[in-house]
Amino acid sequence: MRHNKSGKRLGRNSSHRSAMMHNMVTSLIDHEKITTTDARAKELRKLADRLITLGKRGDLHARRQVLAIIRDRKVVAKLFDQVGPRYKDRPGGYTRIYKLGSRSGDNASLSQIELVEEEFTAKPRKQTAPENQAAPVQEKTEVDTADAAEAAPAEAKPAE
Repeated sequence: MRHNKSGKRLGRNSSHRSAMMHNMVTSLIDHEKITTTDARAKELRKLADRLITLGKRGDLHARRQVLAIIRDRKVVAKLFDQVGPRYKDRPGGYTRIYKLGSRSGDNASLSQIELVEEEFTAKPRKQTAPENQAAPVQEKTEVDTADAAEAAPAEAKPAE
């Protein structure tokens, strides 16, 4: 059973799979766009987003964590100097995957994974009441309160 073992195996043993992912994330950060299969791109997105978040932090501990995965110091420098600051206002979602069709040799579905270029703009949230709550009560207008004030003393007078 595969309890608490997240991620696809991609037909490789663990050391081959981690080496492949490390090489692919190095190429992605270096070239900012690579073409691979759908399954690999989806697994690569997890690792790339994690590393870009470390690049946004920019401290020494984050740099050492990235150096454990990316062995090329030029690519790590690019991650911390160019890529990390580019996404400082973006709360995640640094990569985009495009489906390209099928590979001619083995008919594998291909995708292109790239780093997002455009600026992040936060969407304004709509203020809506949940459906299970009752509708809000309308406030009384000046006319309603004046009518109520006139009617209240008339009813409140004791009958003699």
